[in-house]
Amino acid sequence: MKKLHLALSTDKIAATVADYTARLGTAPYLFIPGEYALWRTSSLNLSVRQDSTCPPGSLRHLGWEDSTATEFTQEVDVNGIIWERFNAQHQADEINKIWPAADYKLNHKTEEKH
Repeated sequence: MKKLHLALSTDKIAATVADYTARLGTAPYLFIPGEYALWRTSSLNLSVRQDSTCPPGSLRHLGWEDSTATEFTQEVDVNGIIWERFNAQHQADEINKIWPAADYKLNHKTEEKH
């Protein structure tokens, strides 16, 4: 199954979490205060991150969370947009590499419902 992945930059993580929680009708799947939030719905994988390398409110990258992906890949499209392809475990591994204290683990029962 594929889910569109959308990654945005923010400088207002708490306000962004409140706003997007209301817009999506669900709390983030993962929230790292002051740093990062991840929503995983049946059709969308949305992350927001305080990222000093990107202007606030900008697109960091697009991609696909794809359950058939055997490795993390990244390519750039004709418009210069970075597209990633990964499975849920690849994303969890990346999160734990950046924020080890998050100790993010997938809930496979929840994963099956998405």
